[in-house]
Parts: sequence; structure tokens; C-alpha cells
Amino acid sequence: MTASAKKLFSFLLKASIVVLAFVFIYHQYLEKGDKLKQFETLITAIDHTKVAIVMSVVVVLMLVNWSLESFKWQYLTRKLVNISAWESIEAVFCGLTWAVFTPNRIGEYAGRVLFLPNRKRIHGVFAMAVGAFAQNTVTNVVGLGALLWFLYTFIHLNIWLYIGIVIVSVVFSLFLCIFYFHIKWLVNILDHIPYIKKYHRFFDIMQRYKKQELINIMFFCLTRYTVFSFQYYLIIHLLIPVIPIFEVLPLIFVFFFIQSALPSLDLLDIGVRGTAATLLFVHVTNQSVAVIVTVSLIWFINLIIPAILGSVFVFNLKFFDRNS
Repeated sequence: MTASAKKLFSFLLKASIVVLAFVFIYHQYLEKGDKLKQFETLITAIDHTKVAIVMSVVVVLMLVNWSLESFKWQYLTRKLVNISAWESIEAVFCGLTWAVFTPNRIGEYAGRVLFLPNRKRIHGVFAMAVGAFAQNTVTNVVGLGALLWFLYTFIHLNIWLYIGIVIVSVVFSLFLCIFYFHIKWLVNILDHIPYIKKYHRFFDIMQRYKKQELINIMFFCLTRYTVFSFQYYLIIHLLIPVIPIFEVLPLIFVFFFIQSALPSLDLLDIGVRGTAATLLFVHVTNQSVAVIVTVSLIWFINLIIPAILGSVFVFNLKFFDRNS
């Protein structure tokens, strides 16, 4: 393929990605835009200055959230190549544009690693997997703890069944933590699988992270978890201020746990998220509309706005000619 043909193909591919993302976003907005209108109805009786402050803080926290993820990505890729903070931000936001129309946000991997040199891109996928493992560990461990509180407080299971769930939850949480901090075990497992071990040079990066580095990565994840939990709390407290914080936060943690366990297409699972949140919060409030509106607002602020911003960076991708 000639250089001019590569440039043309590259531009058409980038344009297709942006168009596809915007089509999905527009289609979903037509279906779910009513939730944003319901928000306007819900806040009519609330002081508008308070609403403006809360929503501004939530938007700022979105930027903090994805900035933290960008710093984490920059930290993860240090094992491969030194990238600037801005390049990391470009990669993360570009990945979000890809994520909105791909199952389980798998396109996010492509959007990020294409900002790496050609020979480091597959390695980058496994570096990103380490970060994703850390985030899932936080979500699952905290979520399981909150789930135990939820079952004890609202469901009132048979005592022996509850004890069994506690034991399984503790064992699973310990397994996740131990396996994460000994992620080299995964490399050893892959090395014993025929047809996979020959790709050792790619997944070997996972065992290059020392324990302190894994702790630092986990810190990024815990900080992000705190940020988007606080986002949910702020909006729920704005719309349903009567629910105490000691009930709101555990329910949010359980919601994150359930959400992480469900396979999804980011744009199309907003209904599933709303249903899950409603089923949880029905135990503390009958204002289901406010709960669904909260989920929809967070979806719009944390995913749709960044995906739109990331569409600008798609055109900075170099499919063929990024230096090694």
C-alpha cells in the first residue's frame, strides 16, 4: 500500500469511528433524553444555586476521574515507553470514544494502545489489563463487603446461608487481592498453555510490575473509585436528601459490583443500570424516578461527554506510521 493510500485509508477509518460513535450517542440520546428532562422537573423545587454548584462539582469530578485514569495509564506504560501526561490524556479520551459502541468497552483498549509505538501496542494491551485487574479488584472487594451489609440489613437470609455467603465472599476477595499482588502467577499459567506461551514476549510485561508499583496502581484505582462514588452520592443527595450517607454509599458500592459483573454495551446498558439501581434503592426510597435520573446523569457526564471530547483525539491516531 502506497503512502498516500495509507493516509487516505487512515483518515477514512478515523472518520468512520467518529461517525459511528456519534450515531450511537445520538440514537441513545433520542431514547434516553427524557431522563435528562425529568431531571429538570425534579429540581424545580430545589434552590437553583445549589443545583448549579452540585452539578459543576460533579462535572469537575468527571475530569478528575479521567485525569487519574490518564496518570495511571502513563504510569502503566512506563515499562514500555515514556509518554507525556498530555499523550496519556489523549489516549484515554480517545479510548472512551471507541468504548461507547463496543461490547464491554473492548474498543477502549484499541483507542489507547494505538497511541503507543507500533511494536509496543500488544504489550500495551496487557499493561492495560493490569490496570483493569486492579480496578476490578477494588470494585469487587468493596462491593462484596457492601453486599454483605445489604443482605444483612434488608434481605434477612437464613443464618447458615448468610454465613456461607460471607465465607465465599471473604475467600473470593482474598483470592483477588493475593492474585493481583502476585500477577506473575498469571504469566506462569499462560506459559503452560500451548499456542499461547509462544507469545510470552507480549504478556511478560505483567510480571515486570514490582509490588510497590502494584500498590501505586491500586492507589490510583481506589482514588478513582472514591471520586465516582462521591459523584453518585452528590446527585442522590441533591434529589433525595432524606437518605443518610451510611445507607447511600453501601448501596452505591453494591450497584458498582453488580454493574461490573454484567456484560454490556456502554450505550445500550443504561436501562439495565437504571433497573439494577432501582431494585437496590427501593429498600430506602420510593423515588425510583430520581434514582434512574441519577444513573442517567452520571452516564451522560462520565461517558458521553468524555466520548465526545475524545472524538477530537481520534484524528491524532496513527495506524501505520507511529514510530517504534
